[in-house]
Amino acid sequence: MPSLYNRVAGQSVERLAALSDGIFAVAMTLLVLDLRVPTREAVHSEHDLWHLLVAMAPRLVIFLMSVMTLGIFWVGQQTQLNHFARADRNLAWIHIAFLCAVCLVPFSTSLLAEFIQYRTALGVYWFNIVLLGLTLFWSWSYARRAHLLADGVPDEVHPAVVRRIVIAQALYACGAALCFFSTYYSIAAIVLVQINYAIAPRFCWGIFSRARIKANPSS
Repeated sequence: MPSLYNRVAGQSVERLAALSDGIFAVAMTLLVLDLRVPTREAVHSEHDLWHLLVAMAPRLVIFLMSVMTLGIFWVGQQTQLNHFARADRNLAWIHIAFLCAVCLVPFSTSLLAEFIQYRTALGVYWFNIVLLGLTLFWSWSYARRAHLLADGVPDEVHPAVVRRIVIAQALYACGAALCFFSTYYSIAAIVLVQINYAIAPRFCWGIFSRARIKANPSS
């Protein structure tokens, strides 16, 4: 039987969301620190500056990829929190573990940007994504078992949440596996997966909505 303290600790979903927002904001801000302005000593002409900016392109791609990574997982966590009626101590610590993985994203991003051609760096970045997905899946599964979901949550929400996490992680794994051919292939695949989850659902929903309106103008 849990102690009284353990039964009453960590019940505020709002405080958990506030902590998450702060950590995500700091992590996203730290990502830009890896984009360093060329030193004045290295620039003597427009051509030099342009050459240095082009050389920064891989770092910029990694930066944008990680912004999308954090954005996707922020939306995923907020979606879960919006369906929680309350939290408990265990759920709070699960989300702290999730936020720990969030804090690692600037490190794995910097490592990949610095050693973009090495499979180990890509593997570390992918493992960071795995940790984010696993802890988010753990959070939802625990909340459902512990009856922490709000009343009236539709039955189809659970399979939708699980399916999104599992399919996304499978796609990320397939993208990471391409590093055995080239890490650049992996990065391109991961970016495509992220674009799909960040943009495509809304785009497709708009198409389907317009199609439904055309099919039934009176609705």
